[in-house]
Amino acid sequence: MFSRSARLYDAIYSFKDYPAEAERLHELVETRVPAARTLLDVACGTGAHLAELRRWYEVEGVDLDPGLLEVARERLPGVPLHEGDMVDFDLGREFDVVTCLFSSIGYVRTRDGLMRATASLSRHVAPSGVLVVEPWLEPGVWEAGRIGSVFVDEPDLKVARMNVGGSAEAMEMHYLVGTPDHVEHFTERHELGVFSREEHIEAFRTAGLTVEHDPDGLMSRGLYIGTRGT
Repeated sequence: MFSRSARLYDAIYSFKDYPAEAERLHELVETRVPAARTLLDVACGTGAHLAELRRWYEVEGVDLDPGLLEVARERLPGVPLHEGDMVDFDLGREFDVVTCLFSSIGYVRTRDGLMRATASLSRHVAPSGVLVVEPWLEPGVWEAGRIGSVFVDEPDLKVARMNVGGSAEAMEMHYLVGTPDHVEHFTERHELGVFSREEHIEAFRTAGLTVEHDPDGLMSRGLYIGTRGT
């Protein structure tokens, strides 16, 4: 998915306030699991959330994309980072907190994928622990013909990423990238599933979690917060 853009990821998403998001997440966890000590971030990407969350937790990460993991390992030496698919990964241990942030859950694509991924995430939640999932867009939110764009303007890096979407399920991302060495153009196709609130809640409950929905979340996409009893 990010085979060509992994090294551009942090520049493209430099608008995200990772410290503030981590603070908000920590507050949510503190009210539910005040003694939480360990945290697993699934679909951790380049590790930007983990870099902040390790202020409070012993952290580990999982991601499917080796290019993103390479960047994360440079950022987080000594932090255990695992290559795996959220649909069926198994680390053989549990964590007080498991997170799946920045709409990464959308990449499971299908309702079956959502159910399987939520079950995999839940299996890694310790008794009395918490699972936090930040969803992709809900059905009906996407505007047909919407033009998406992100621009990076750094001294030695210029990026224009654009897409015209007919739907939130399939986006053809066009990158125009300029460095002191050359200018190149490439595309990446991102396919995501669009799931309703009811589908997310069903997946959490089927996985044995009590679930609540925070409509605001970290960046106005909401959060699903699941807790497991002892």
